[in-house]
Amino acid sequence: MKHHTDTKGQSDLLEIEKVIILKSSVLFTETPEEILVEVAQILKPIRFAEGEAIFEKGEYGDKMYIIYEGEVSIHDGDHVLSTLGRRDFFGELALLDPEPRSASATARSSCLLLELEQTPFYELMAERNEVSNGIMKVLARRIREDNIKIMELHSD
Repeated sequence: MKHHTDTKGQSDLLEIEKVIILKSSVLFTETPEEILVEVAQILKPIRFAEGEAIFEKGEYGDKMYIIYEGEVSIHDGDHVLSTLGRRDFFGELALLDPEPRSASATARSSCLLLELEQTPFYELMAERNEVSNGIMKVLARRIREDNIKIMELHSD
């Protein structure tokens, strides 16, 4: 997998812009702004061209991504699981449980993503439990939604 660190983007993308996108992302809506400033400092802007793989199913994952610009397809082979856009996030399980990726992610258009690596994120969570509490709430909500979908599939 290629990384396209956007050094130009790092200087153009102000910390306040990162905080705004974090605040508008479901993952961090309940996180206080002073903590979002700390999270913003460890985000790395990365660019991907249209059609470029961000990660492949089965790869070891230790990063999550927030979409600043563009669209990303989450898929298993040719089967598209979801299409994500600005402010959406993906790969968040890799921050908590570094297992192989359960699906692939590909840029549907030219993308600017904010990459969050596991190690600096763990360090921040150790200092600020509000961050991990917010993520746990979001993951619990997603599990609950998935359970409802599974029950609906079985009731048909």
